[in-house]
Amino acid sequence: MSELFWLILDIEDVDDDAWVMVPPRTGRAAPFPEWDDIGAWAREVAEDLWTDSDLDPGPNGVDFVASTLERSAEAFAPPGSDHWVFLHVDHPADAPLPVIAAIGPASGPREETLRALTEADDPTAVEPPVVKPFKSDRLGKGMTTFRYVPQEDSPHLLACVRYAWQVEEHGADVVIWTASEDIAHVMRAAEDLEALARTLGVWAP
Repeated sequence: MSELFWLILDIEDVDDDAWVMVPPRTGRAAPFPEWDDIGAWAREVAEDLWTDSDLDPGPNGVDFVASTLERSAEAFAPPGSDHWVFLHVDHPADAPLPVIAAIGPASGPREETLRALTEADDPTAVEPPVVKPFKSDRLGKGMTTFRYVPQEDSPHLLACVRYAWQVEEHGADVVIWTASEDIAHVMRAAEDLEALARTLGVWAP
């Protein structure tokens, strides 16, 4: 899904109260001015998060959150990436939950492709993944999965959620995914994640 593609994701209606959006660094959707000074962008977002929370950041709160956001942006949207990253933040000082959305050319038969993109048949899952159909008004009929997978370097399981669509009109595959050992945060973000999945569309510039 990292292949450059002439279509891009339409993210105009994403809920700014639920998500911090980190834009791509390459492709038709880039460049964005945030990447001219990612540190300044991170600090501005950190200040907004504290203001919206009505909490006192104290002397170091803004710097701490800005540093966390900058590290997240650099980690999940490295140079050369052409996907969108959405950071779900419950509390300004908490670690954000990263959600990645990508688009690329349709890669095969619909059902086979959706199962592959959502890892519906993941052999490493500790139990069979929960697989459900998922319809979006903007992307059409898709699939969503939830599964737990082990980690080689940690005793904690990862909770993984994926959504995928094949948009025949545009000959495109779209996938959204997140994975975290903070299972409670994944559960808390479930409603916002579903809303994000319903919001995304495809834009043909």
